[in-house]
Amino acid sequence: MTKSILCFGDSITWGYNPKDGTRFAPEDRWPRALEAALQGRARVIEEGLNARTVATDDPARPFRNGLSMLPPLLESHAPLDVVVTMLGTNDSAPCYGLTAGRIAISSMAMVRAILASQSGPDGGPPKMVLMAPPTLGSLNPEMALMYSGGQGTSRGLSAAYRTVANRFGIGFFDAGDVVRVSADDGVHLDTEDQRALGVAVGKVVEAML
Repeated sequence: MTKSILCFGDSITWGYNPKDGTRFAPEDRWPRALEAALQGRARVIEEGLNARTVATDDPARPFRNGLSMLPPLLESHAPLDVVVTMLGTNDSAPCYGLTAGRIAISSMAMVRAILASQSGPDGGPPKMVLMAPPTLGSLNPEMALMYSGGQGTSRGLSAAYRTVANRFGIGFFDAGDVVRVSADDGVHLDTEDQRALGVAVGKVVEAML
């Protein structure tokens, strides 16, 4: 039976084009590159949403709280063999007033929700990879409205997420080890890095399958 992988994330997973804000074609998004790298061994479900957070509510943009939205999605797409999450960039925005540690603690609640779910094979939990997003870079004027001053928080996510992953014995991957954000906006990935990320994640999840 073909395995199933859920990629749960924000605008990077959605495929936001840093040049003009449009959406990349499916083959230029990292989840599709992941599926291609696995050569038919798994079906990859894309669940990316612009402005999605780990567990932060934003009155101006409702339905972006990842922790709130995740349980019905796990049930909807079950059975899932692996869940890969990559969130935290939006939580790094100074308007939320969160530290990297606070964001990581929120991610612990997400990990618990996934591991306590019955969305894996035979009603058990799926395996999981907690992925740290690439660090914010030099922001263009539009992105600076949201993220200016959040670079330090963003840089702290990798170490904080690694601590969470070790605590729960789940997979960890730092996207910043293989990709860098685009010079066009300082937040999102160009197509080359989208594809490179998918290939790299494929090496992480391959053993889990």
